Amino acid sequence: MLTLQDCIELSDLDEEEILAIAEHEHIPEMVAVELGSYLVHTPSGEKRIKRMICDDLDDARAKGDKRRVAMLKMVLKHYVEHHGGGL
Repeated sequence: MLTLQDCIELSDLDEEEILAIAEHEHIPEMVAVELGSYLVHTPSGEKRIKRMICDDLDDARAKGDKRRVAMLKMVLKHYVEHHGGGL
């Protein structure tokens, strides 16, 4: 049986990117793994993931959650470095 961590490792995304998708879409982590794995393999999907992370970042800024803002900036930086962020 595959664990959640096994599925994350097979998704070509890291755990923080999966968590950003789950937060943005209001879905469980396992569903976010499936969605993210699909999206990361399409050009328009890569752009969509980047937009999700940016939306989460904007929401954290609006709430004044400086810790979450810092974490999401790192997630976005990592995503763009490893996936081109759909550029």
